[in-house]
Amino acid sequence: MAGRDWAMVGAPNARDLGGVVGADGRRVRVGRLIRTPALGRLTDEDLPVLAKLGPACVIDLRDGSEIAVAPADRLVGEPRVVHLPVHDPEHPVFTYVSAVLLGHDLDAYAELARQGTAAAMAEIYRWFVTGASARAGFAEAVRLAARPENLPLVYHCSAGKDRTGWLTVVLLSALGVDEATIRADYLRNNPLTESLRAVIVEALRRRQPELDVDAVVPVLEVRPEYLDAGYREVRRVHGSFEGYLRDGLGLGDDVLTELRAHLLE
Repeated sequence: MAGRDWAMVGAPNARDLGGVVGADGRRVRVGRLIRTPALGRLTDEDLPVLAKLGPACVIDLRDGSEIAVAPADRLVGEPRVVHLPVHDPEHPVFTYVSAVLLGHDLDAYAELARQGTAAAMAEIYRWFVTGASARAGFAEAVRLAARPENLPLVYHCSAGKDRTGWLTVVLLSALGVDEATIRADYLRNNPLTESLRAVIVEALRRRQPELDVDAVVPVLEVRPEYLDAGYREVRRVHGSFEGYLRDGLGLGDDVLTELRAHLLE
């Protein structure tokens, strides 16, 4: 992936989507689209890095229930903050991820563990394609990204890997980036967060010695099969990614043209 990492201690998987080749051989502009995890764990040393980026708009894909129990986002300047909750209360994975990240009690998620968290994660990616709040949130995020007054744009969920990851798939696909490049960015989450995952697992193990680590690790990682589940659902329901952008997300040629005009060199 050509885009730069923003090297923030409290957001180790923050990165710039700029530099990759999109439609007509034009590259995505550097410093325009930044994907991050939730910004509540930024350190004092991270804030000048964020200030250098100077986001005009921050999109938060979390539900209010997730925001309420997490540290407040640390922001610099006065960016426009837009909440676009991509959340399904029928899928406990969302609250499970938040609970793991925040060190909350995991006993309530025993049933999820029995079902298999890896399978549940794949199901979430299918829901990203068809769920009502997912389609509404991702579509509005693209519309916001197409408006120059919202650039630079920072967007995040809790861990910055699943909802944020799928929105990245949507944005880069709309910009004409090839699937192999998109997949490479998606999978970069794991090496970028390797140390963080180890710390989280060890902390959980100390608090709950009986913890089934195999039930936790799948929600801390991204995996090719998760992304594949989303792509397969796109093809099943819409035939192609272009059909998904048009029919699933309701994005017309006007939005896509504006997106490319402002985000491709």
